[in-house]
Amino acid sequence: MTVEVPAWVGDAVFYQIFPDRFARSSRAQAPGPLEPWDAPPTVHGFKGGDLSGIAEQLDYLADLGITALLLTPVFSSAANHRYHTVDYLHVDPLLGGDEGLRELLDAAHLRGMRVVLDGVFNHSGRGFWPFLHILEAGAASPYLDWFHLSDEARRGLRALVAYPEPAVLEALNGGVESEGSAGARSEALLGYRAWWDLPALPKLNVANPHVRAFLFSVAEHWIRFGADGWRVDVAEEISDGTFWSEFRRRVKAVNPEAYIVGEIWRVRPAWVAGDRFDGLMNYPLAEAVIGFAAGRHLDLRVAAQHGELAKEVRHRDGPQLASRLAELLGAYHPDVNRAQLNLLGSHDTPRVRTMCGGDDAAVRLATMLVMTLPGAPSIYYGDEIGLEGEHDPDCRRAFPWDRSAWNQPFLAFVRRCTSLRAEHPALRGDGYRLLAAAGEALAYLRVEGDDVMVVALNAGEEPMDLPVEAVELAGRTLVSELATHDATSPAVTVAADGRASLSLHARSGVTLRGLP
Repeated sequence: MTVEVPAWVGDAVFYQIFPDRFARSSRAQAPGPLEPWDAPPTVHGFKGGDLSGIAEQLDYLADLGITALLLTPVFSSAANHRYHTVDYLHVDPLLGGDEGLRELLDAAHLRGMRVVLDGVFNHSGRGFWPFLHILEAGAASPYLDWFHLSDEARRGLRALVAYPEPAVLEALNGGVESEGSAGARSEALLGYRAWWDLPALPKLNVANPHVRAFLFSVAEHWIRFGADGWRVDVAEEISDGTFWSEFRRRVKAVNPEAYIVGEIWRVRPAWVAGDRFDGLMNYPLAEAVIGFAAGRHLDLRVAAQHGELAKEVRHRDGPQLASRLAELLGAYHPDVNRAQLNLLGSHDTPRVRTMCGGDDAAVRLATMLVMTLPGAPSIYYGDEIGLEGEHDPDCRRAFPWDRSAWNQPFLAFVRRCTSLRAEHPALRGDGYRLLAAAGEALAYLRVEGDDVMVVALNAGEEPMDLPVEAVELAGRTLVSELATHDATSPAVTVAADGRASLSLHARSGVTLRGLP
């Protein structure tokens, strides 16, 4: 298997931003009333964050150690999250238009930061002009084959019902979906197939060569504009591998170093085998890490608010986490592991701190894990200052720029994590080896050339001694570089046979550098 991923991704620290909720530019002019910035977010409310606002906060992000931005969609839409695309070739005016994206890209690139955009290619918004053309022209529209229409709608025997009455909406929501069946009821009741039967999201017919050509041209256009890659929404909903192979070929032809990451929630090695995506959003890792780090503080009620998380987020002890890490890392090519997007939460999940029951030690342990395991760590905006929130829309709160509201000790810890990762090649490579796992603890080794690092964590409520053994450690002195707690960890001298015992505080983790 030949796998080629952008070299920069493994060294990156990503920061995912929901543009409407991060920062308002001092220059922005709202066209009308906005939802108050500090008020709890609502499903449909706009708070007025924009791309120039992000550009104005790049110094803050650089100081945090961020080297790449991952934006949720920025293209014209009638939704605050902009996954209902109405114009793929223009940035939403509320975000500052194309000029706002130009400003952000230029400012980010001057600082050496990459910017990855979010593309929704499986479905559009119902305001997308080909869909509007069908609403106006009916069966006479040349865009009929751009969507999945019922036979009656195609023959002009019924009009599309884009804005259904409450009774139809109730019928759409009344059944139980199964994999592969999503959208079937909408085709019968609305005259067109909608993503998960949501009337606002007509599903695109990517088998149509005209649709494919249009979407590929969109992907190329924004890479030429200066974007550094694409996050692909609901990637598995387009199961035609030839679509994604051509998507990759077209994007990489414009910029071979463009990063393509797919939103796929499960372990799917076939999607990163060299012909489609460079990496996936590593939700399986997040589930395992949170289950271990939270321990008895895990809030299963909050985790259950998202169906996918409810399947896998559960308490894991040290051996169980070690076993899951072996499965996840073993499923993919080592280069793919470096390109995986390692996250603890996103706009689609409850906040990690809330899932961990507000326990600071749990969030520190989880953060240390994603910052020291193979892959590119991703911080969801506001997690670094202790922002909380349950499921959508609560996880999409506006960023509080009043610094008195920030969890300053945790922010300092995150900065130390990103700094440590930047300083040590061992933490950015693909090498990983388990050293020990017992009770609620585990330790692993990261090595790159002469750089030798040990990461040890104890999620238990009691301190413990964890014996480790590795030939790479023989005769070295292990010195603490980063700890999740305030107590100083003494240096550990490793015996000539590579054996040592690590004394771990309760609910704590430590990263140790091996000195010759």
